[in-house]
Amino acid sequence: MNGVIPMISYEDGPAAMDWLAKAFGFTEVRRMLAEDGRLAHGEMETGSGLIMMATPTVDYENPKNHRENCVAAKQWSTVPWVIDGVLVFVSDINDHFAQARKSGANILSELEDGPPAKRYRVEDIEGHRWMFMEMEAE
Repeated sequence: MNGVIPMISYEDGPAAMDWLAKAFGFTEVRRMLAEDGRLAHGEMETGSGLIMMATPTVDYENPKNHRENCVAAKQWSTVPWVIDGVLVFVSDINDHFAQARKSGANILSELEDGPPAKRYRVEDIEGHRWMFMEMEAE
């Protein structure tokens, strides 16, 4: 069990789980739906990591939609940096980047070399930001 597990809210949790599997290669572990079809609880593995996700309420607004209704959120999102996001280590950053781009991810930064490792930044379908970084060979 990891010491830290990100918990992320999505407006359409089931669609987000499907997209995260396709675009980022995450593996679905658990999907529990509420009677109204909302995602009550979801878990996805990311290599050696785990994320949990849900749709907490029908009133929840994802980052992408929030930017359309909030001037401040739109302004602070003009930079390509990860804002309240998740860092994920992957073994082959080039293949991962290509798959994310092919799946329609909003690429915030192209592949970058340099300390601490090769990486890129991206938004998922609901505007959550992720940084993927290549693991160093041991």
